[in-house]
Amino acid sequence: MRYSVAASGLLGLAAAAPQLINVDAALAVPTPTILGPGIEETKPAAVSYNPSAAASAVAAVVKSEGVIEKRDACAVQPAGYGPLVTPDTAAAFSTSTDLSSIARAASTPSGYKQSFVDKNGSSQQIGYLTFKTYNSYDVQGCADACDSEKYCLGFNIFFERDPSLEPGPNCRDPASTTSIKCSLYGYPVAGNAATNQGQWRQDFQVVIAGSNGYSKISKALPAVKDFNAPTTLPAAINAPLDNGYDTYNGMRLFNENPYDPALCAAACQAQTDYDKAHPDSDGTYKPCNFFTSYILTQNEVPLGTYCTLYTRSWDPSYAVNTGYYYGSDKYDVINVASHRQPPVEFFLGHLYRFQHEYGDPDAEGMFGTDTGSLRHDLVQKQKWVYLQPDLRWLWS
Repeated sequence: MRYSVAASGLLGLAAAAPQLINVDAALAVPTPTILGPGIEETKPAAVSYNPSAAASAVAAVVKSEGVIEKRDACAVQPAGYGPLVTPDTAAAFSTSTDLSSIARAASTPSGYKQSFVDKNGSSQQIGYLTFKTYNSYDVQGCADACDSEKYCLGFNIFFERDPSLEPGPNCRDPASTTSIKCSLYGYPVAGNAATNQGQWRQDFQVVIAGSNGYSKISKALPAVKDFNAPTTLPAAINAPLDNGYDTYNGMRLFNENPYDPALCAAACQAQTDYDKAHPDSDGTYKPCNFFTSYILTQNEVPLGTYCTLYTRSWDPSYAVNTGYYYGSDKYDVINVASHRQPPVEFFLGHLYRFQHEYGDPDAEGMFGTDTGSLRHDLVQKQKWVYLQPDLRWLWS
């Protein structure tokens, strides 16, 4: 399993009107190459996502789980536990009423909603974590596996027609076995992404049947280091100008990882560092003190973790953007949360801008310009900060 976070885009995050989702920028992010289990994979791998490494560097963090072992032609393959279909053809497997009935009779696990049922394709979408194999069509067992993974938000369980022998020149079309697989994802699964209908291995055709998808109804929002506890929002923020000042500070979309707001926090902090090193001509810069994170979907298929950065916080009354049509495609936002830096960090990030924009000599005289003394003096003189009308919004 590979996970990486490209850092190049952080140095100048894509800008757009804050009322609009930057769809063009989101679609410009390359789609990961690993979207589900490989047809030839027989051994499930452990989930290798390292959130600390990904968020701390916001750079190409790659976790390798090893290559697929070379298998000799005609070697016996692991036997599946699903029903055998007669006649033993791909067409009969795809149209099997027995497999279809099992999938349609499956109960939806508690805490989940059924995203799709009885498809002839398995999921191919971002956020793939790993897969499991089962001795029966065990939807609850698959849900338990998802619940045990911190970043799992959905799963796909399905029957797969696999070869009983490794196809080769002397066994090009061996008898089949029926595997029962469950793929785990770090995003909700979508019916429109159940598009993997199998492939050919020599003259043996791998096909899928009875494919069901389930997504978590809700999940507790994760805490993010250096930011206050997250606030659940009903939609994305539509941020107006603040007394003529544009608080919007760019966006970023991550799609090679499971949904993880910590990536947005890393982008927020990196953007502040970059802007501080590249101030405007008047010496001011736009620190990132607040961000929203959500899953952006296109026709219900997740596109990634969408981060919107701001210089100040906005309360939930501004969370009104649930999505819209862009051309013929429908874009929605789900799992929305906001995160803001604690007041001390707010103040330290904005004092430089405050001094330049408002030219208040008392601020510089009282606190100086050294960050260390600022942090010490702030504890003693925080009352002064709250009394300044131009600084109160930092704590909003």
